[in-house]
Amino acid sequence: METSELIEIIARDEDSKHQFKANFNNEVSAGQEMVAFSNTKGGMLIIGVSDDGQISGLNRDDMNRLNNLISNAASQQVKPAINPITENIQLPGGLVMVVHIPQGISKPYMDKNGVIWVKSGADKRKATSREEIQRIYQSAGLIHGDEILVPNMLITDIELDYFKSYFMKRFNYNIDDTEFSLKTIISNLNLGRDGFLNIAGALIFGQNNVFKIPSFIVKCVAYSGNTISIGEYNDSEDISGIIENVFKMTLSFITRNLQKVQKNQNINSIGELEIPKVVFEELIANALIHRDYFISAPIRIFMFDDRIEIISPGHLPNNLTIENIKNGNSNQRNPILTSHATHILPYRGLGTGIIRAVTAYKDISFIDDREGNIFKVVIMRPTRS
Repeated sequence: METSELIEIIARDEDSKHQFKANFNNEVSAGQEMVAFSNTKGGMLIIGVSDDGQISGLNRDDMNRLNNLISNAASQQVKPAINPITENIQLPGGLVMVVHIPQGISKPYMDKNGVIWVKSGADKRKATSREEIQRIYQSAGLIHGDEILVPNMLITDIELDYFKSYFMKRFNYNIDDTEFSLKTIISNLNLGRDGFLNIAGALIFGQNNVFKIPSFIVKCVAYSGNTISIGEYNDSEDISGIIENVFKMTLSFITRNLQKVQKNQNINSIGELEIPKVVFEELIANALIHRDYFISAPIRIFMFDDRIEIISPGHLPNNLTIENIKNGNSNQRNPILTSHATHILPYRGLGTGIIRAVTAYKDISFIDDREGNIFKVVIMRPTRS
């Protein structure tokens, strides 16, 4: 790191990626700081600078002691152990040690007492809520929302005829001719275990699943005008059921509230949709498959005169960005759901859905709201004459 760069960082004050410490004498405290950085986005621990940005400076003896302290803390106070990189930099006010702590690839990291620390602004705090801890495990790929068991939803609660039809279509085999029990088949397909359906199984095959997972529905509203109007709307529907039906009913809601235009057809034709149907096929399928099922909230679809919004719970996972997904990158947040959806929905699981939607209709924008923990797709409607 260049001296000028470090001076600029100190002048900007502390933030989520830069923490100042005048000195360190406690391995436990150092370990907690490193855990917080590792569980979040990584960052720098800058030792020799006080909280107010004043350079207190360190001497050579301090540097030797601190290098040992940081090394011991990283191996003994952090689980799993990490490998920080230290730099000793001479500033006008004295020596400063910069400890570079990368974002961890083995989350969640804990201190030696099993406490998970995360960054909260410039400070650190304990991760305490179940949902937050689940999301840390999720980001590490250790747990997925679609594999969580649904309490009181037994494997006998599946739409059996529908499941049999799916099994025949996919495997070309009559389920009644197999030597395995329904319980075993459900388990082998990763749709449940111990006699219960998981969220993927409940969403794809669960009958009356809205009573057991009521938040995982699609709420659609078509408004007159360009803003939400409480109590005044043109059309509204709460859509639930097995995922194939939810997809079809959501698509039907949108298409029936779209205008039809003649384009180059004769006056007696029924006209074409103002926005190609394939756009919504791709975007609805993506919303159903890739939303965050750790969040108990519905997918929301708002139709206005000038635009259509599809709002999914959960921002883009891990290191995905809007540019990534527009270039075909993907991350399987719900791998069980993804593996079955390719046989049920017009979904290929190759990361090309967004590309097809944008190719078919250019006026689409994406908003990855990490603070609000939502992902929004905005499709602008053609100007009405």
